[in-house]
Amino acid sequence: MPTYDLAVIEGDGIGPEVTAAALAVLDAAADRFGFSVTTTGYPLGAGHYLETGVALDDQTVAALSKHDAILFGAVGDPRVAPGVLERGVIVALRVAFRQSVNVRPARLYPGVRSPMRDVTPDDCDLVILRENTEGLYAGGGSTVHGGTGNATALQSSVTTAAATRECVEFAFRLAAARRKRLTLCHKTNILVHAGRLWEQIVDEVGADYPDVERDYVHADAMCQHLPMNPGRFDVVVTDNLFGDIISDLAATVIGGLGIAASANFNPRGTAPSIFEPVHGSAPDIAGRGWANPAAAILSASLCLATLGERDAALACEAATSVVLSGLTALTGPGMGADTAEIGRRVAAKVSDVALDALGDPARSLMTAMAGLAPANTARPPLNAWSTERTD
Repeated sequence: MPTYDLAVIEGDGIGPEVTAAALAVLDAAADRFGFSVTTTGYPLGAGHYLETGVALDDQTVAALSKHDAILFGAVGDPRVAPGVLERGVIVALRVAFRQSVNVRPARLYPGVRSPMRDVTPDDCDLVILRENTEGLYAGGGSTVHGGTGNATALQSSVTTAAATRECVEFAFRLAAARRKRLTLCHKTNILVHAGRLWEQIVDEVGADYPDVERDYVHADAMCQHLPMNPGRFDVVVTDNLFGDIISDLAATVIGGLGIAASANFNPRGTAPSIFEPVHGSAPDIAGRGWANPAAAILSASLCLATLGERDAALACEAATSVVLSGLTALTGPGMGADTAEIGRRVAAKVSDVALDALGDPARSLMTAMAGLAPANTARPPLNAWSTERTD
């Protein structure tokens, strides 16, 4: 029986609640599909930071690196300045573990109503792949003449061929495993240097995938095309900033951030990947049972897929879809069940749900991720990682 060793970072606000629900579903999947899961908790987040003054240290990074994968809840607390925990924990781990690809599925499940009137499950099943370590999020910057009428803020953006190529290569592999359609989203008419590099690498890598149809959409135009016609897209690859924006837009199309999953993915398997719901810590509703754990559960499903447990991942996704279709709202007190109860319902459904409940498993993202994910082996020495770069 295979055993998977997971690190668990519950974090702040609703993070512990949704993570507990996801773990209950993992346990149910383990019972049905014949594997086991061990977990180690790491108390990162606001409490740890306020107590120690440190968001993340090298010893914790070293310990996390030994796990097969990391489940992450959410960080953010009104007692801590905005950005301190986000940059100091999650962005730092993305860089430290070379998680160059942020995988953001946008699938509308049966029974879930999209805010976009004419969008149906049949025409909304895409994946946005966001380069996860560079761009404006890692370039740093400075402010001169601060506090004066001449204040000037400088924000740098860094785009390297190496990181871009790693993301683009994975995007083509995923597109080839899905519907063979890839879209580059950027702003090449304005960001000419970075845009030219992205276009060049897409052209170079695309030459090895002649069966994958490709096109290009400006980031601003994407904000119109994606919600109006999501069926046009299959795999969308983009940079860090644009990916952050359009993936949240895509989450709105499928029903909101409460059901939007993600993976901070190391495509080479040289370090563990992080699986986290897209939503924030929502401290205003923490402890009230109003948070929908679907995003955390679907993120855990992606985790299972990348560990090679394809059938378990399919079952968790299908069970989540069934439970979502029975809710009277997707978040808040009107859901008809609290956070823990939704987790219990999904866990119960995992035991008998059909693997093809959402259609042909061969077309599922879970199947594609299971087929593309490398084993977490051949990891570099720990001194190659650092938590110092957190901007």
